[in-house]
Amino acid sequence: MAADFCNLKGGETVAIWGCGPVGQFAIRSAFLLGAERVLAIDTVAERLDLAREAGAETIDFMKEDVYDRIIELTKGRGADACIDAVGTEAAPMASADSMLDRVKTATFMGTDRPHVLRQAIHCCRNFGTVSIVGVYGGFLDKIPMGSAINRGLTFRMAQTPVQHYLPPLLERIENGDIDPSFVITHTAPLEDGPELYKTFRDKKDGCIKVVLKPGMKEPAHV
Repeated sequence: MAADFCNLKGGETVAIWGCGPVGQFAIRSAFLLGAERVLAIDTVAERLDLAREAGAETIDFMKEDVYDRIIELTKGRGADACIDAVGTEAAPMASADSMLDRVKTATFMGTDRPHVLRQAIHCCRNFGTVSIVGVYGGFLDKIPMGSAINRGLTFRMAQTPVQHYLPPLLERIENGDIDPSFVITHTAPLEDGPELYKTFRDKKDGCIKVVLKPGMKEPAHV
């Protein structure tokens, strides 16, 4: 859905914030729908590696300025479409405004940390599209709406209506066009769920996607 919202016609450059499971599928979906280039933003090494395997150009937001790098890579134009696949769980130390967002949420002055959305707006070209699938839970602060309006950006956002997208995706899987199993890094019994959620949350053990199997006796890494 994130890539579908970008209204790709072929040949576009798409920037994607977040290389977790949603971001990984968005990368491959963007290419599948015709994007020529995908710029993937994250800081977790194994996630960036997986993005590169899909053909994306990667940007480590802890090592370089995301806006400057995207403007450089697009020769000053900006990305044709920007996908926010992070939402409210953005890393607290990614930038000065992200640290301020963290303070606001800790002191109950805000409900979300939208610095990724701000960045996506700034990095999008004139009359481009900002696709938001990273979930926000409340009111957002300091969104550069003036910039978005002046440059004619389109915003598309939602939580995915799974039943709408499932039939064509299953057809593509059956035809061999896509194989979603690439994202699975851990397979474990159901009772290991809470501990593996912590592992995923803390970005340990290369954990990107977990499959839980009731009745399974021994955990396995794929």
